Amino acid sequence: MRLAARVLALLLPHRRASDPGAQARPEHFPLQLARIAAFVRAGEPILLTLPGFPCKSPNPAKVLGHLPDEGERLSLTFLDGLCAAIGRLHSPGARLLICSDGHVFGDLIGVPDDHIDAYSDELAAMIRREGLGHLATFDLREVLGDLPHEDKRARVHARYAPSLERLREQVVGDEETRRLYLGITRFLVEDTAGFTGTRSALQRDCRRRAYGVIQRSRAWGELIAERHPGAVRLSIHPQPVGAPKFGIRLLAAADAWTTPWHSSALHRPDDSWELLRSETAARLGRPVLREGRPSHFEALRTEF
Repeated sequence: MRLAARVLALLLPHRRASDPGAQARPEHFPLQLARIAAFVRAGEPILLTLPGFPCKSPNPAKVLGHLPDEGERLSLTFLDGLCAAIGRLHSPGARLLICSDGHVFGDLIGVPDDHIDAYSDELAAMIRREGLGHLATFDLREVLGDLPHEDKRARVHARYAPSLERLREQVVGDEETRRLYLGITRFLVEDTAGFTGTRSALQRDCRRRAYGVIQRSRAWGELIAERHPGAVRLSIHPQPVGAPKFGIRLLAAADAWTTPWHSSALHRPDDSWELLRSETAARLGRPVLREGRPSHFEALRTEF
């Protein structure tokens, strides 16, 4: 347990918290400690699962395109480095499985399935190119092969998703679920393009779709837990102390909900990186190309 606590202490500085003012020491995360300790006792690599890296936002004001860019590269490198640091404490090391969930709810967020495939394929290629040996990817193709995407979504939803009635009760009665629902609704409003109705009609539509996104996300989480029951579950969503999922922050951002797939990376003169809306980063820096396509922004130096 002492070694498990040291491993967990490596994660704590990067916690994506819904309660940033709360004390957060290893002993405040008993589920994660127990799972890490089980791997330590067995002398096995610690397995971490992270649902996320689904696809780029369809809003061109937020991102540079539909393929992974510098934001993803930096985030993947960070995660691989975190696993390497764990390996210096626990000699069998650590592995992190990125469970790409784009196909699970792509129809609800307005992203074509071919864009999701292209994003996932480039993500895997980026991991290979960068030599990030602690990372691997997993998506619906691993589970249901070449079935049509709609059939895959329907099967996962039918088997694993909570009922809409149950979810509505949780949104009303559970603060964390309500916070998640409001956060996803906000993203859907921001990311919806070409809506011809009123603002209030858009908000109603996004509230409806937010329930579907949460249902599908939870279904995906249940499927992952079934496949990897002992894994340490990470999350890209803010989490409170002691929650079953451990929220992990990938890069610096003013908003705890910001991810590389909802933003662009800005490289500042002090060599730090920050995730910002693409339109905001464009006002602060110049675009940089890699392999012929937009990668990130380089901040303009201000002379005083």
